Amino acid sequence: MKYRVFYYLFSCIFLIPGILALVFWGVKPAIDFTGGTLLEIEINSQYQNQINKELLTQIAQNDNIDVSSIQETGKNTYLLKTKAIDQTQNTLYQQKIASVSGIATVSAVLTEKRFETLGPTMGIETLKKALIAITLAALVILLFVWRQFKNKEYGISAIIAMFHDSFITLGIFAILGHFYGIEIDTLFMTAILTTLSFSVHDTIVVYDRIRESLKKYPKIDFETIVNKACNETLGRSVNNSMTIIFMLLVLFLIGGETTKWFVLALLIGTVSGTYSSTFVAAPILVEWQKLTKRK
Repeated sequence: MKYRVFYYLFSCIFLIPGILALVFWGVKPAIDFTGGTLLEIEINSQYQNQINKELLTQIAQNDNIDVSSIQETGKNTYLLKTKAIDQTQNTLYQQKIASVSGIATVSAVLTEKRFETLGPTMGIETLKKALIAITLAALVILLFVWRQFKNKEYGISAIIAMFHDSFITLGIFAILGHFYGIEIDTLFMTAILTTLSFSVHDTIVVYDRIRESLKKYPKIDFETIVNKACNETLGRSVNNSMTIIFMLLVLFLIGGETTKWFVLALLIGTVSGTYSSTFVAAPILVEWQKLTKRK
């Protein structure tokens, strides 16, 4: 724990740029939150070489359709996320795609698998529910840790570590959104909630070892106890996390495009959560204990 200042500085290397990115750029919300249209089409295999992402984007731009992203969801299948369009615009768009192949009949060139329009009101409602879910999760975790360890300092330190992990993930996605157009959707919010639970799980393991050591060695000072608990649990925590990290890396590299950024959010959250449980939550607990003693 004598190096805790360096742990804080290391966290700041990731937190400060991320928070600045959130303040000045913000995250780029997907149509789940802003409202818009989802159009999924499957191209006939005969025309797969003629019709690709670039062509679909070009035709959309020519038709004044604002496309936020095009994802390949399967073989010759594309999911377009756009600002809200009506059925007439959709029909004209598909006709122009078909005309590229020289075939007048749309059904001979492509199959519409999905056409959904989400209004902005629904998007705002989804965002509200996501924020409520995160707030409730944080409160429940705070109360649970407080009750388990009979000490509010434990609960508040765990919450600080959770927000540390959440802001690092949000900050990285704010940077990715600004430079690469990466959007956050409901899957991202799921990843944030998962990050919160993973973070507090590792933190509780450390806290539990601190509690055991305090009972076993009542005469040893608190900072030494915390340092001992962190050393004893660090290996287990890293080993457990590495199995998850390897799995997520494989999913990120070979998984589908629709889940790619969800997996990345989980990956960032897992790495950050593993770090924060030992190098953020525990040092904050030591600082709090020292401040309490001074009073």
